[in-house]
Amino acid sequence: MARSKVGILFGGRSEEHPVSVKSAREVARNLDTEKYEPFYVGITRSGEWRLCDGPDTDWENGVSRPVVLSPDRSVRGLLVLEQGRYGTIDLDVVFPVLHGAFGEDGAIQGLLELSGIPYIGCGIASSALCMDKSLAYTVARSAGVATPDFWTVAADETADPDAFTYPVFVKPARSGSSFGVSKVTRKEELRGAVESARRYDGKVLIEAAVVGSEIGCAILGDELDLVAGEVDRIALSHGFFRIHQEDDPESGSDNSTAIVPADIPAASRALVQETAKAVYRALGCKGLARVDMFLKDDGAVVLNEVNTMPGMTSYSRYPRMMAAAGLPLTEVIDRLVALALTGKSR
Repeated sequence: MARSKVGILFGGRSEEHPVSVKSAREVARNLDTEKYEPFYVGITRSGEWRLCDGPDTDWENGVSRPVVLSPDRSVRGLLVLEQGRYGTIDLDVVFPVLHGAFGEDGAIQGLLELSGIPYIGCGIASSALCMDKSLAYTVARSAGVATPDFWTVAADETADPDAFTYPVFVKPARSGSSFGVSKVTRKEELRGAVESARRYDGKVLIEAAVVGSEIGCAILGDELDLVAGEVDRIALSHGFFRIHQEDDPESGSDNSTAIVPADIPAASRALVQETAKAVYRALGCKGLARVDMFLKDDGAVVLNEVNTMPGMTSYSRYPRMMAAAGLPLTEVIDRLVALALTGKSR
């Protein structure tokens, strides 16, 4: 039986480039090469596409060839530059293991739609919607899901420090992995926090702080056929949860531990999973996503954010939650490829 040809995109131009490379390494370790023939395309921080042997530590400096994904549907694959001429590599499916801008915001999804190649994960609209936290909150609220109180500050606007009750969180509206996020406890800190957030996005989100435990739920599938992973809880020793900000995240965070399964009542676990599914459906997610929420002391669940291509690293939450539910990463990849190839993920 012929193996399916899988294009694995990784790296990218966002601040989450290093995390994407690590995610791709874990995907490579867990990809069943008896079923799939992988073609690794690393995207450098400057935006160059390179066909390489894999996401090893020296892929950017090792042997590689310039490559592009053709938007021409008659090609349905890669154009590889060799000796001054372009050759082609047909692909059956693409796994865009890309995080943040140009990976989770609908940009790469648009190119994949033009190419006509099935791909893993959310489509253009849901990717863009989930990437913009203010838009995601608006849609989630319309579906009856609680969100924090929030305000947006456009690139040409100034936030009035006297307009808020502190503490608040200040975030780039369209970024990930806690980059540019600040907890503001005094109005004198607000201006600096907004400037910090604007390093990553001109549109800034200011959120009222939610008192409660940080909870996550991994979702796999499409439409009505959804699988929820085990719920996790982020146990904090101090400060607030800042994912992928550590110097050595493989050795653990300096202020947080993810507890899987979460040490919460069964009724709360069920509510978190059902809320995650409701958010996933309301935002039009396909394939996979990690829905982050708060569990308040009174048992209420409040949306935090949705990651449409969650981390797949050895220390990432999504694969750990799925593994705790009996689905190791190899099987998760199998299911994602099957969903894309059968057309159910679009």
